[in-house]
Amino acid sequence: MLKMTHLSKVYRTEVVETYALRDFNIDVKEGEFVAVTGPSGSGKTTFLTIAGLLETFTGGEYLLDGVDVSGLNDNARSKIRNEKIGFIFQAFNLIPDLNVFDNVEVPLRYRGMKAAERKQRIMDALERVGLASRLKHYPAELSGGQQQRVAIARALAGSPRLLLADEPTGNLDTQMARGVMELLEDIHREGATIVMVTHDPELAARAQRNVHIIDGQEVDIAEDPRFHAEHAASSHV
Repeated sequence: MLKMTHLSKVYRTEVVETYALRDFNIDVKEGEFVAVTGPSGSGKTTFLTIAGLLETFTGGEYLLDGVDVSGLNDNARSKIRNEKIGFIFQAFNLIPDLNVFDNVEVPLRYRGMKAAERKQRIMDALERVGLASRLKHYPAELSGGQQQRVAIARALAGSPRLLLADEPTGNLDTQMARGVMELLEDIHREGATIVMVTHDPELAARAQRNVHIIDGQEVDIAEDPRFHAEHAASSHV
């Protein structure tokens, strides 16, 4: 489904090179729920933006659904993003002057989908996240948990093959976070492939598998001394 091999991402200025990812490898199978963890600045978000075709990479190989994405032009990348990938962001990324229905509809319009099909998909997705009765509400009229559910509905309406979640509970209180995580687990049980970046070890433990990133590389958290050093440091903060 998603396979990166010896991937690197380098940010260059006239005087310095910074490796966000270095010889990075990951293989996510169809139907997996993978949590990606690591300290701030470790490369988690860079990985996710590359996985979602929002950013290019410097070296290595990235196969998405068996397709080498390195040779794709912007239009081809946009088409794959719109048709195969769903995004859930920490900040929700809802458009404030659009109501719930219209927010969920935005990515569907880019597909040239007929109005009747768009409406059916939107209603099905909102029903799924428990917000069918709020379709005329605006983001400011919703709680944080409800806004994140709208963001999930927006992703689900496109029937994505791959769901990418970047700290999906980061702006929520404990109760709301629990509800969002349970919803993601339900979606996974129905066959979705989910990759979730999180700082929360409790949430990571609920995924099928945990990929830990330190200094732009994936590490085996059971064996790598860098993980234990990071964990020890954080426990004394």
